Amino acid sequence: MTETAHEVRDALPTTVPPASRPPRSGVVPGVATAAAGVLAATLLHRVLPAVPALTPALVLGAAVGQLPLTRGFVGGRAAAGLTLCAKRLMRCGIVLLGFQLSVTDVASLGWAGVVMVLCVVLVTLAGTYWLGRRLKLPGDVPLLVAGGYAICGASAIGAVSQAARSRDEEAAAAVTLVTLCGTLAIAVLPVLHLPLGLDDRQFGRWAGASVHDVGQVVATAQTAGPVGLREAVLVKLIRVALLAPLVAGLTVALRRVRKQDPVAPGPLPPVLPLFVAGFLGTVALRSTGTLSPALLDAAAHVQHIVLAAALFAMGTAVNLRSLTGASGRRMLVLGLVSWVVVAGASYAGVLLTTA
Repeated sequence: MTETAHEVRDALPTTVPPASRPPRSGVVPGVATAAAGVLAATLLHRVLPAVPALTPALVLGAAVGQLPLTRGFVGGRAAAGLTLCAKRLMRCGIVLLGFQLSVTDVASLGWAGVVMVLCVVLVTLAGTYWLGRRLKLPGDVPLLVAGGYAICGASAIGAVSQAARSRDEEAAAAVTLVTLCGTLAIAVLPVLHLPLGLDDRQFGRWAGASVHDVGQVVATAQTAGPVGLREAVLVKLIRVALLAPLVAGLTVALRRVRKQDPVAPGPLPPVLPLFVAGFLGTVALRSTGTLSPALLDAAAHVQHIVLAAALFAMGTAVNLRSLTGASGRRMLVLGLVSWVVVAGASYAGVLLTTA
């Protein structure tokens, strides 16, 4: 990472300054706190089925990190366990995400559909990153938000942040923004279904190509019935498949930057991070067709649990003041503009490939 990036990264405020964090006292308190957060998020999801469990997990984590009664605990005794959940469990969740995708899924969409998804991802990725830099957002925030919008929301942000070794505060801020805009899509896109002249199949593809998180895609597309839901999930999984080349390309770029910058901290990142290799491995296993539906359902259930725990832990690092100040207002501008870009590009792509 360049010296300039480090300078602006240091300007990002944190919920608890790293220098003031007390020594770690074991991982049990933090892991137990994350487990309680997952349980609470799951209960909220059952009460409000239209809200994916990952969304309240992040919100609850942010609340715990901000409340005066729990803020000291989060930054003290629970810090080690929450850090473990935010990093390790996020990687595990990305690996398990591969069980949702097979080569057959990619082939069934057709070349036109695959090219459409690829173009939408590239436009969203490049446009969001460019705008984030133009808005002078700190550190890796533009890159993280771009990855989240273009690929698969919080999972992509987690993968990119692991590869780029971004600060937890940067990743948490990006996840918060992407979650807010993804939740907005759940309410807005179904209202536009008929006014935009889309049939159920087209609406499903639009939702799959434009909504960020997998759970948010399901919540949005289910309003179009089984046909719309199937198309949405299929398109979304194609976007998920692009997670591996995105992270691999990022690590190659980071290695080149580190080699040219003798003062860059830490060793060079691996060309293919281990968790990305694991993701490709689970995709290969799913593609064999030998895994039972029960096993795939169990893997999906575990994936939701570990991702919820990771997002809860990341939420505790959110600094709400950073989202309301000047930097926060610029982030909201980035989020809304990028949301319009991905929705518009997806809509055009769907019309061109389904006419």
